[in-house]
Amino acid sequence: MREKKERNAAIVLAAGRGSRMHSTVQKQYMALGAYPVLYYSLKRFEEFADVDEIILVTGEEEVSYCKEKIVEAYGLKKVGQIIPGGKERYHSVYQGLCALKDCDYVFIHDGARPFADGEMLVRVMEAVRKYKACVVGMPVKDTIKMSDEKQFAVQTPDRSRLWTVQTPQVFSYGLIKEAYDRLFKGEYSGITDDAMVVEQTMHHPVKLVEGSYRNIKITTPEDILIAEAFLTADVSEVSGQRAGKS
Repeated sequence: MREKKERNAAIVLAAGRGSRMHSTVQKQYMALGAYPVLYYSLKRFEEFADVDEIILVTGEEEVSYCKEKIVEAYGLKKVGQIIPGGKERYHSVYQGLCALKDCDYVFIHDGARPFADGEMLVRVMEAVRKYKACVVGMPVKDTIKMSDEKQFAVQTPDRSRLWTVQTPQVFSYGLIKEAYDRLFKGEYSGITDDAMVVEQTMHHPVKLVEGSYRNIKITTPEDILIAEAFLTADVSEVSGQRAGKS
């Protein structure tokens, strides 16, 4: 009997308002080079062979815009559904999970994080098949201080064991769906990412996988400047490789 083919999906979140950007244009729709920021995030999964379907979760008012101006305009064939998100990030993730059918592994990724490269996706895909719950991230570069309520330093954690967590966060679909089902049935607070949902509701360990220091989230005006520098460097590198082959 032939084994069932693995089927994987990506949920790309683009429902955030981005108040810290101080712009009338939402961060995921801001221009980065020749394209909106969101295009790059979607394109990563469009080109990744191990993802079969993309669920785009956006604001209710932006569903038509995303369909016409991004998905159709740039020929993104894997975007199977564009659905409205919820009040908070975790509501939007749950909407995306409920929209999926017949899925083995699911990537959950910020639409405002445009530099998740192919090698990173391969690393985390290999890891999730083994550990069932994985997040990409990087060891912190700076010393971290914990403060009290009056902003006095009270503790300095060991930097060698601290990571900044990024997306994508990748899970066995059955595990993350059950975790979110429990989240909405129970009383949990302070949820900041999907790994935390799995940790709190399922008590399942989450494997940290190397991401990239370039894998930034566009959140403030300074981030756009950094992203443009990364994009320019990438274009220059590709141009140099082509010139070397000619």
